[in-house]
Amino acid sequence: MSFFKTCVAPSGVFVYGVHKPRFRVCNLRETDSIVTLGETVDGGLLGNEKNFPWADPETTAATWVFEIPNPFPFMGSTFIPKGSADSRVDDCNPFRRQETHGDDTRPLADLGSQPRAVLLALARTSKDPDLLSRLAQQSCRFVHDPKNGLPAGLLYEHDHAGRLQPAIADRHLFELVSNNLYLPDVYKQYMVLMPGAQGDSPIVGEYRDGNTHIWEYLRENSYVPWGHYAANMAQDAIRYRIGSLSGQDMAGLRHLYYQRIYGQLASELGIPVPARRRCLTGAELENLRLGIVDAIRLRMVQGAALPFNANIWGQNFGFDLSASGYRLNASHQQIHQQYAPVPPSMPAFQGGEPTADDAGIPTFVLGDLVAQYASGYRESTGRGFFDTYLSALAHNKRIDGRTDAEYSLIVLEDEYAVAFVPKAQRSQGEIQIMTKTRCGNIVEADGSVRAALDRLILMVLKTLEALGAELVTVFEISKRFDNEDNDQRLLYCFLPKHPQSPGSFTEFQQRWIIGHYPEDFARTCRRTLIS
Repeated sequence: MSFFKTCVAPSGVFVYGVHKPRFRVCNLRETDSIVTLGETVDGGLLGNEKNFPWADPETTAATWVFEIPNPFPFMGSTFIPKGSADSRVDDCNPFRRQETHGDDTRPLADLGSQPRAVLLALARTSKDPDLLSRLAQQSCRFVHDPKNGLPAGLLYEHDHAGRLQPAIADRHLFELVSNNLYLPDVYKQYMVLMPGAQGDSPIVGEYRDGNTHIWEYLRENSYVPWGHYAANMAQDAIRYRIGSLSGQDMAGLRHLYYQRIYGQLASELGIPVPARRRCLTGAELENLRLGIVDAIRLRMVQGAALPFNANIWGQNFGFDLSASGYRLNASHQQIHQQYAPVPPSMPAFQGGEPTADDAGIPTFVLGDLVAQYASGYRESTGRGFFDTYLSALAHNKRIDGRTDAEYSLIVLEDEYAVAFVPKAQRSQGEIQIMTKTRCGNIVEADGSVRAALDRLILMVLKTLEALGAELVTVFEISKRFDNEDNDQRLLYCFLPKHPQSPGSFTEFQQRWIIGHYPEDFARTCRRTLIS
């Protein structure tokens, strides 16, 4: 294959890659939280024991994932989970509307017979716990405690494949009301927060410190090849707003991210992970990272490939559906994050058969496009792009030429990283964080850099929420672990969904319409900054 990732081979055929995941996961969870999730329709009790394996889970039969490079490299790659696609071969209509039960009206005490769209809007916007409780009762079937009448679980029934699933009467109503901050916690817990409420994914990591408690789930059959991990605030540490997130919460979420990527990479490199069934200490985490750095250097000298040489990380904050059922943010309300390791390449196929190309096809990560550009920038200018970028941030001037108005793009910074408003924003309210030290991925990030990133991420999120942002997507752009370019820096992008920037054909054409000067938004952020 050429350096450029494309599915159009020089021979005039399409080529693509296939991921066939097989891996073992270090179980770093310390405690179990076995509870009853509810009852089955035949009267049996349903527990969540499957979520709490004792040993290290081993994945041997995860669904295959096809990865198809876009014909144009700058448009990324397409990922197709085989199991999902196979089930739609004979009946493929991605626009089919979800079926609902009954008429388009839902009788509700003291509201009469209201259109379903009104009930969905109430589930999203109401702050009345009693009303939301009634909406929750209407969205699914609860098991109640006979002593106090409160929920004690959900009723579970078998789906068409024989799997036990919550008996949900209206999926959209269920999602909206369970993600409403003002729904009483006992409803939230059994609907979405208890381990097992969203499936039997094993919990393989845990972070506890004071009021902070986080579970780390392994999503084995994932849309992300080789599975991904989801670190969710636990059912006894409910966080439905960024403003409720503490510094310790963010440190815990990020610790699980660093720990998992380091641990997975160490295991593949033959480096012992110094614990099982508990969280690594800060010192253990840093020692593991240093061992990985040395092992990567040795591999590069030997010319040997890494089993995983990149990772992805992202968060979505806020949940919403339109009254017609269109999802407006790919998330759920409870604070969480997702991350996964990425291998360097995958076997190449065409027409269902392997190709003769032993090298396979390089996998896609967004940081590759940045690396390619930075390399070209250096070749054409003789300067490192990121050093030059940091200089431009430090010496910014307004595009309208005014010298009596705000000129700085920087929101806050320390010696390790800087949070700033991009000169060319892609969303009304976009903020980015970039490392100032020569650090292009989390393997190159020592404890001081990691702590700085954790602090800045939390402060940027709280600032955006304080300004009124309700839906925010955050993602990391990093270089591969075996990329020797020491100029590329670790980047975090915060993209709010704004009432005036909901997304349209212009964004798909990489044309971003912004109604303010970036310096003025940077000043607003500094004035609103929440520590």
